[in-house]
Amino acid sequence: MANRVVLCIGTKKGLFVAESPKPRRRFALRGPFGPGVAVYSALIDTRGTPRLYASSCNAFFGMKVLRSNDLGKSFKETKSAPAFPKDDGRALANIWSLEPGDSKKDLLCGVEPAALFRSRDGGDSWEMVPGISNHEHARKWEPGNGGLCMHTILRDGKRVHLGISTGGHYMSEDGGETFAAANKGVGAGFTPDPYPEFGQCVHKIARHPAAPGRLYMQNHGGWAEWSRPGGPRPGIGVLRSDDYGRTWRSIADGLPSDFVFPIVVHPHNPDVVYVLPLAPYTRTCRRRRDC
Repeated sequence: MANRVVLCIGTKKGLFVAESPKPRRRFALRGPFGPGVAVYSALIDTRGTPRLYASSCNAFFGMKVLRSNDLGKSFKETKSAPAFPKDDGRALANIWSLEPGDSKKDLLCGVEPAALFRSRDGGDSWEMVPGISNHEHARKWEPGNGGLCMHTILRDGKRVHLGISTGGHYMSEDGGETFAAANKGVGAGFTPDPYPEFGQCVHKIARHPAAPGRLYMQNHGGWAEWSRPGGPRPGIGVLRSDDYGRTWRSIADGLPSDFVFPIVVHPHNPDVVYVLPLAPYTRTCRRRRDC
């Protein structure tokens, strides 16, 4: 992959793979793979021999994980997909995130309803990670408009960060054995306590490898903010942490809106972050019906 660029594009019609030489003047497009089925997550795994992975979320035939060993020229289903134990009471509704694990064949997978799974053989078999999937808070999490999604997994050695909507930010410092809520400074205006221990509607968390202690978050404060005197509190939606996610502070000043979904760090500069504000929900609005 040193002399070419590979891009995975998930759509509701399947996965597309775009490939280009390094100058990126023109891309060749392949796909769709898993045609007609929504792809919510894809992973380009460059550990050892590069592999591509993608979720394939079919409401009728269940959830699948696709794998390519030839940089996206072809895909096959892995031997299994994450699944809750029969006596758990939860049923897999979607696959939201795929990330590398500890070793070359380890994978981590965040699903809906919010839970974490691990594969130690490149996606052919899966086990639930009980430290977060059976956390004491887990049965108290409630779905937002988009579901109860574990959409963010970030790893830095033994430290693992998870983003859950609507569960909040959880952190492990022992490789995923145990997790604790870490939401100090993260608002949830739709709850009686505007700064609860957990239950925030986190949309995404990002981290730059050159500054692992710094994290950026997009968090939806909730419509209750719009009914408070004086309108919404500034800065509830875009936040930054400089202590590995233990505490958070707003960096939303200057944005036309602090309601955003994606948040992406610059590829080289950890001081630069990109967001895409949802323009109708601007801070000039004072009432929900005005927005």
